[in-house]
Amino acid sequence: MLLIRSADVYAPEHIGVRDLLIAQGAILAIEKHIDLRCSALKAEEIDASGLIACPGLVDQHLHAIGGGGEAGPYSRTPEVQLSTVVSSGVTTLIGVLGTDGTSRHSESLLAKVRALETEGISAYMLTGSYELPVHTMTGDIRRDIILIDKVLGVGEIALSDHRSSQPTLSELKRLVTQARLGGMLSGKAGVVQFHMGVGEAGLSMLFRLLDETEIPARHLIPTHINRSARLMEEGMAFAKRGGYIDLTSGIRSCDGFEGCVGPAAAIRLCLEGGVPMNHVTMSSDGNGSMAVHDEEGRVQRLLVVPQSSLLEELRAAVTEHAVPLETALGVCTRNAAEANGLYPAKGALRPGSDADLLLLNPDLTLSTVVARGRVMLHQGRLLARGTFE
Repeated sequence: MLLIRSADVYAPEHIGVRDLLIAQGAILAIEKHIDLRCSALKAEEIDASGLIACPGLVDQHLHAIGGGGEAGPYSRTPEVQLSTVVSSGVTTLIGVLGTDGTSRHSESLLAKVRALETEGISAYMLTGSYELPVHTMTGDIRRDIILIDKVLGVGEIALSDHRSSQPTLSELKRLVTQARLGGMLSGKAGVVQFHMGVGEAGLSMLFRLLDETEIPARHLIPTHINRSARLMEEGMAFAKRGGYIDLTSGIRSCDGFEGCVGPAAAIRLCLEGGVPMNHVTMSSDGNGSMAVHDEEGRVQRLLVVPQSSLLEELRAAVTEHAVPLETALGVCTRNAAEANGLYPAKGALRPGSDADLLLLNPDLTLSTVVARGRVMLHQGRLLARGTFE
């Protein structure tokens, strides 16, 4: 048992100073004061006076077994380590493959998310990669979603990008239908996550899916939506029609992404633009890679997207762009959990929810991470590492 005393709780809505009682990986109670002195129960206590308690971050787009490879085999990024995930404030992640669906496989990704789960965090995955037809594990999208517990949907399918397989609208209709049916029959979200490039087509294919099918918009999640100002504008319109849009915290001009909309600024832009904020999410694209080329097409350098950018951009949204803290937290916790069918077990602090939470210092830097009831990092000191770290 773990008793957290006197934290200023954002659940992610602000509920004030509370005690939180945790046992068996779940939150048992959140009260103004919890007294165990007359109880036979014994609990480890953490004094969280002056600290902010919030749900652990839900990162719905992470290259858990590595990404990249677009400059040849040497440019493949390595697998993510538990310490990196925990130190980024992430307690729940969804793994994706990305560009390479040939030398990387969904089976390997499944093994990785199971390993991360064993090491102490919560991990899920999407089946497939950039291309169509989708490479599945069972031979069928629906079967992957229905029969494999860790598979929540499909993705990331590339659109408006030179690396896309250039799917037709008919192919996308069948894809999204299969994902939705798989979700219905398994009780999962059945989402399709789309990698959005900066091609001229933009989100036009997704708007046509909304116009020409009965598929609810909530099944479509375009990511990297802040890659350009034009894409950002289209994404805001898409969210107003009921879809989710996913900002990428790792897409920043300081990291070599020229012409992008800064992630923190993008949250503010959505807020000012009347976008339903419960349909805005942010993920890291962590452990992904981008090759920077010169004018003759030669690779100048390789960038690896840091997962730590998720908490950094959440903090920047509040401190630099005056986004209310509970709004910014919702973007990185509850909204992503809802989009992927994981709420309220994930993305919330309430009795019955999983005990995934962060304690933040007043400046919104990370103090403590609790994942499934286990203290993984405390007062900035890492307590949990992966099996081979």
